[in-house]
Amino acid sequence: MLKLSVLGRYLFVSCIALFLVSCAKNAQKPVQIAHNESSTKPISKGMQPNIITIIIDDAGYADFGFMGSNDLETPEIDKLAKSGVIFTDAHVSATVCAPSRAGLMTGKYQQRYGFEANNTGDEETGDIGLSDDVTTLADVFKANNYKTVAIGKWHLGATETDHPNERGFDDFYGFLGGGRPYFPLENPSKETMLQHNSKKVQFNGYLTDVLGDYAVNYIQQHQNEPFFMYLAFNAVHTPMQAKTEHLEKYKNHARKELAAMTWSLDENIGKITKKLEELHLAENTLIYFISDNGGAHNNSSTNGNLKGWKGNEFEGGHRVPFIMSWKSHIKPNQTFDGLTSSLDIFTTSLAAANISADKKLQLDGANLLPYVTGIKSGNPHNTLYWRKLDEAAIRYKNLKLIRLENYGEVLYDLTADISEANDLSTIDNINVQLLSNKLKSWEKTLMPPLWKEDKPWMDVTFHIHQMLMENKEVQFKQPSKKFNISKIKS
Repeated sequence: MLKLSVLGRYLFVSCIALFLVSCAKNAQKPVQIAHNESSTKPISKGMQPNIITIIIDDAGYADFGFMGSNDLETPEIDKLAKSGVIFTDAHVSATVCAPSRAGLMTGKYQQRYGFEANNTGDEETGDIGLSDDVTTLADVFKANNYKTVAIGKWHLGATETDHPNERGFDDFYGFLGGGRPYFPLENPSKETMLQHNSKKVQFNGYLTDVLGDYAVNYIQQHQNEPFFMYLAFNAVHTPMQAKTEHLEKYKNHARKELAAMTWSLDENIGKITKKLEELHLAENTLIYFISDNGGAHNNSSTNGNLKGWKGNEFEGGHRVPFIMSWKSHIKPNQTFDGLTSSLDIFTTSLAAANISADKKLQLDGANLLPYVTGIKSGNPHNTLYWRKLDEAAIRYKNLKLIRLENYGEVLYDLTADISEANDLSTIDNINVQLLSNKLKSWEKTLMPPLWKEDKPWMDVTFHIHQMLMENKEVQFKQPSKKFNISKIKS
């Protein structure tokens, strides 16, 4: 009996102790937010993920190791791809820089607010940029207690109301225009000047390194609070400039400048992922990696077996490499073949942070997390649309229709013909009408473009589309004194 009594008292005391420890632990736990269907783990207050969107410039679809490149070296980007999911049928909402970035930044088709042509206005209309009444992803994150930073290329407007600091970013370190050299300028313009929150910055060295270093330092400084980083490298956009040591490394390479520029880009993405690992932030940082459009014709990039390039509505213009990595929520070594869009980054990011989207935002993107975590199957989208002035396209399931104003339409089955070589429009009028009607219905939801492009560019773009639609050799890829649209048409 004595043994039982002692044992009983021991068990009673042990239970009390365990109960008190459990209470103490529960008292320290943050209140749980309701489980979101986009997650494999519940996200709690104080544990919202960091979000990093890395957008690169004019990169070729096939110019990374994870996309099958055999001649350009991208070991760090390949590691990032291996840590998460590669989207094989991913697209941006425009085939040129500025409107593509506008779509990503607002999560909806940029044509809804008139941002349809490239650049941000013209001599007649002035610099318009993003409409003052549209909400950016940074606006939403800032309103939900995130620190927000934009680094690198902006190209969404240079007026006072379009400055990144006025569009939701606490911090801006970059340049406002669409491009600039990679080395310091003596007398930079307003658009090419490297700045920190409107103050001119003098820098030494190579711009890709400068932007990468700023990103690393920002992560270091804000490691104890959630942040949203929009990191827009201007690599590998022209001019084709690289560091001397990297040009020497690739001196016998057929695409020497591009290989060297890509190596610098890869190095800097590696610096960022290593800093996240060092600070134990990698598990709870959602990273996107995407190009703003297809590879350009003037930077030696390659789009593999895709037809076309930057600036036209064929797959080579808008199908892009796209990675998403979030180590604590997304299993590594995945590929996802469903139809996805850069528009999805806005919606997915809010879901990851358990931020409710205001219905007034009219977002066009899907939440990708349920698809990459196995909660949902199938396609995030059945339909995607593109339009830039005279050129438009629609993707509906496996079918793609391209329309050139005052010329005609072509139809492709992308499952059987990813290179868009076989026009089905003459033998499949039913689907031509179906897709054409869907495209017209979408266009009724848009507003007229707030600015157009210069006539020489409009003319040469018309010529490019016509030649590609006819499977003929493109004679001119950019405006030239030798180019005369009236002679070409005749």
